[in-house]
Amino acid sequence: MADTYLRGTSVRLPSSLLVADAVADGSCPPGIARATGTVSVAHSPHESAAEMAAAAARTALDRAGSGPGDVDLLLHADTYHQGQDLWPAASYIQREAVGNGCPAIEIRQMSNGGIAALDLATAYLAAGHGHADALLTCADRFCPPGIDRWRTDPGTPYADGASALVLSRRGGFARLRSVAVLADPDLEPLHRGDEPFSPAPFTHRMPVDFEEAKKAFVSRVGMSYAITRAHQGQRTVVKQALADAGAELDDARWVVLPHFGQRRLTSIYHQPFGIDPARTTWDWSRTVGHLGAGDQFASLDHLLTSGKTAPGDLIVLISVGAGYSWGCAVIEMLRTPAWAPTG
Repeated sequence: MADTYLRGTSVRLPSSLLVADAVADGSCPPGIARATGTVSVAHSPHESAAEMAAAAARTALDRAGSGPGDVDLLLHADTYHQGQDLWPAASYIQREAVGNGCPAIEIRQMSNGGIAALDLATAYLAAGHGHADALLTCADRFCPPGIDRWRTDPGTPYADGASALVLSRRGGFARLRSVAVLADPDLEPLHRGDEPFSPAPFTHRMPVDFEEAKKAFVSRVGMSYAITRAHQGQRTVVKQALADAGAELDDARWVVLPHFGQRRLTSIYHQPFGIDPARTTWDWSRTVGHLGAGDQFASLDHLLTSGKTAPGDLIVLISVGAGYSWGCAVIEMLRTPAWAPTG
């Protein structure tokens, strides 16, 4: 892999909702609160996903010291409505945060979108299409009427927010040692179910109900088939990224996982991979919730801004998205960025 570096990161999380308050007012079922272990979720009362992405992008670019002339590519990853209909959110972010004429492209790879963007941007810069930086943003606002943040996907409370990362060939505070992505379309029906294709959004039901779609798929193929294929995909992509980086999972100081609920994290990651939750960002992610495509960049920013990283640390980012796809990246800390406290 050609030398590619991280120059800046950022998050935009406007406010927070306490799970205890959501249980008290009937929004969140008590059983979901107990199973997920989530304390609070990030919440945007007014800002759209695209507006939050632009805010995160401006901060990341400022931290990276990147101006309009430095940014050769903008990739925006999302999963849900960005604030307008039939509208290119990536172009809005470019206008608001960058102000140049580079390619600005939206990625819809669901919760694997951030790592997918990282992989595509790395290849784009390495191929010589750009000679400086790539700006990667992720943002979603999971709000009614289309989404019930507690019930749409019961094992994972959904959150509102944005994250951003500046990737560069010009050097940075960390080096990207490897990145790998993998897809298994045989699992695509897990989030579609048996409903016929429709002419407009939310024709079948509103809010979206992933649980019903999963039940329909599992009733045909069996739970063991779905679980086995999902575990195989995640294990394969993690193994590939670590091999490309010349590292083992035990070498990592931090393992950044999706912001899922506790029960789901334990069954998908902690037990199968032998990952100690103390090596993850669980203490923070349980106060934030699932940010769609942006969990990995957001947790990385948290590690940096909270002073929990040091030069020499290896950080492994792991992701999974409906479709089905998986991602993994290995990052090596070179120095503490000037905008982050010393660990």
